[in-house]
Amino acid sequence: MRNPIFTVLPLAAPALTASITLHLPPVPNPFTLPASTHATLSALGTASSAPISALNTFVFHNVTPGSYLADIHCKTDGFRPLRIDVVLHGDGHETLEAWDTFRGNDWANKGSSLPVTNGAIEVKSLGKKLYFTERPQFSVLSILKNPMILMGLVSMLIFFGMPKLMENMDPDMKAELEARQRDGPMGGQQNPLGSFDMAAFLAGSGKKDVGDADAVNDGRNEPVRR
Repeated sequence: MRNPIFTVLPLAAPALTASITLHLPPVPNPFTLPASTHATLSALGTASSAPISALNTFVFHNVTPGSYLADIHCKTDGFRPLRIDVVLHGDGHETLEAWDTFRGNDWANKGSSLPVTNGAIEVKSLGKKLYFTERPQFSVLSILKNPMILMGLVSMLIFFGMPKLMENMDPDMKAELEARQRDGPMGGQQNPLGSFDMAAFLAGSGKKDVGDADAVNDGRNEPVRR
């Protein structure tokens, strides 16, 4: 006689598994992705892979309850990894929960929750992958944005523009400006280097020594008085 337990076990096994479907967003165009694009669903000690289908989906069958990391591998585009939990309740009912996850962080650090519709979860795109850095093109505008170039242009404008401005200034205003400069604190100061004798300094004699020598020479040239 056949044991009924062996008849019930094959029927109960599918009830403990679930199907997970990952579908790509409309942007970027999923039809332009390479055929080697595939998704992986991994957990501690187990991993499964699913190729991209004609409907731009990745389907995983017979997924047992647990916590999984879903990742899409593509050569041209990047997609955000997901954490998917298959929860088995006491009445035998299974539910799917999905969150954004981040590499390098604690597994308990969940991101924003994602909606799950009939076992289907939409993944998020991170944009195109850049394998090479484009060389920046020459642009005159980028040179003019340089602060050093701007300071040089302003200095040249002041250096060449101020004399022209002074020449075209009204004579009365020009005279008033010169008078204010002379009466100002900077106008009354004398240059301390104006009376400095570089030749005498290098010869080792100062102005005092030169003055004493002149006085001696003047005394020698005077006639002797009797």
